[in-house]
Amino acid sequence: MRIVNAAGRASIVGGDGLLDVESASGGAFPADPQALYSLWDDFHSWAAGYTGGPTAPTDTLTFGAPAPRPRQVFAIGLNYRDHAAESGMDVPDTPVVFTKFPASITGPSAVVELPQGSVDFETELVAVLSRDTYRVPATRAWDHVAGLTLGQDLSERELQLRPPVPQFNLGKSYPGFAPMGPELVTADEFPDRDDIGLGCRLNGEQMQKSRTSDMIFPVAEIIAYLSSVLPLYAGDVIFTGTPAGIGMARDPARFLRPGDALVTFAEGIGSMRTQFISPL
Repeated sequence: MRIVNAAGRASIVGGDGLLDVESASGGAFPADPQALYSLWDDFHSWAAGYTGGPTAPTDTLTFGAPAPRPRQVFAIGLNYRDHAAESGMDVPDTPVVFTKFPASITGPSAVVELPQGSVDFETELVAVLSRDTYRVPATRAWDHVAGLTLGQDLSERELQLRPPVPQFNLGKSYPGFAPMGPELVTADEFPDRDDIGLGCRLNGEQMQKSRTSDMIFPVAEIIAYLSSVLPLYAGDVIFTGTPAGIGMARDPARFLRPGDALVTFAEGIGSMRTQFISPL
């Protein structure tokens, strides 16, 4: 199943268009995409048995983030060996965790204002949780995943790394710094949910390209680790890390500039196009 946020309304992607969830269910399920996650099991069962057709044409320019208002947003650093190497860091023994504040979330066709500083790009697979999760082992973690989507962990490096104490959370949370989309795709739609190709192109030039099978900590292990410490909630979002090719690690460094267009892609999920403009 494929879910989108179409102009603020939860919709299922069909062969010929979109099925508006609230209308098709007779109000049994809400239009608000974020509210669906707390009803995920019932919603998934209903959607699997629904036999009607699409009710609206597909207009990807209206798509918003599949999880627009999560209670918590987690992000994992140094989760690909090649990225750890280009960063000059040792491969971690446990997941490196930070957060992006929810105010940074935007959709897959966003225009993002660049703040002062050095703004970088980081292609990421994003997992969205389908239920409250606490102390769940990796063997059962996928049962707590509504689906997977695509994200960019945009980062203003000067604030993020400013001494004496780095400010990861703030440097990664300017408005628009967490574009997500276009679709939330359930795990059964992938030939292998742990091996998905992803990457990005900046103004047409390939910058990142890898597969999630190269992760140090796969999705299930990340969920088990996070939930061993604190409760996770239905609709929470996890950015799972980026592969090599970020702008800061290049020689010379390549940070985002006004007028740049960043296309981020993942197999089975689709692509996002993020446009960058000067500070207003």
